[in-house]
Amino acid sequence: MRFLSLFIVLAFMAGGVPARALAQDAPEEPETAAPSEAPPPIYEPKLLRLAELLGALHFLRGLCEAGDGPAWKADMEALLAAEAPGPQRRARLIGRFNHGFETYHSVYRSCTPAAQQSITLYLQESAEIAADIRTRYGQ
Repeated sequence: MRFLSLFIVLAFMAGGVPARALAQDAPEEPETAAPSEAPPPIYEPKLLRLAELLGALHFLRGLCEAGDGPAWKADMEALLAAEAPGPQRRARLIGRFNHGFETYHSVYRSCTPAAQQSITLYLQESAEIAADIRTRYGQ
């Protein structure tokens, strides 16, 4: 399962704390209009989905005592470091990570067969997204 972690970091180099902790890293939205950032990369929708999956996996893998729950937050931090997004884009990515985390945190209190199935599907989907981004947009 940890292959995905390395794969994600490599993909973006080529081109255990609750998820709420990431929100603390997100910059505050200024009250005045900030200068516009550069347009996001063409793979932004896939990257946002990947961030959401990492948040869900961070919660679910910890809930199901897989032993690697915190590693998914570390993967998200590595993704942010590799992308080096501007403040608005960073906030969007972190927001999607937190959304993935909170979606399951608000419903699941124990590891269930449905949670296990979600883990399996999300591991597969995130590997596919990482491979697609690396193949299409890696250097």
